[in-house]
Amino acid sequence: MIEVLPEVVTAVTAAVGTYGTSVLTRTEDAAAEATVSLGRRLIQKIFHRSGNSDSIRESVADLAAAPGDDDAVAALRLRLKKALAADPALAAEVADMVRQAGITVNSHGDGANIAQHNSGIQSSGEGATNTLHQR
Repeated sequence: MIEVLPEVVTAVTAAVGTYGTSVLTRTEDAAAEATVSLGRRLIQKIFHRSGNSDSIRESVADLAAAPGDDDAVAALRLRLKKALAADPALAAEVADMVRQAGITVNSHGDGANIAQHNSGIQSSGEGATNTLHQR
């Protein structure tokens, strides 16, 4: 059931980026974009059913404080992975929610790279030289 973890993390990261820590309690905004809305519903379901909600709250707060930070995303991913692994019924419900939403995230091969939100250079080429000029 954890095979949907990349989709869960993508949706939850989008929701945290939009709502910050209020994602844990926020009610649905009619104008919410589909992925953000799904992420909000996913994190709320996992948060309220998890036996370790404090660690999830901490990871959400860390990501909200540093949106896009790879370490914060990885920490949240690990918390979500543990919560889903500990509760197979919850994992099945989450997988069903992701499938119903029709969201898929795929990245394969050496240097494969996915970003839903990116504000800088992404480079996965060996020996690449990247230059960013801003005015």
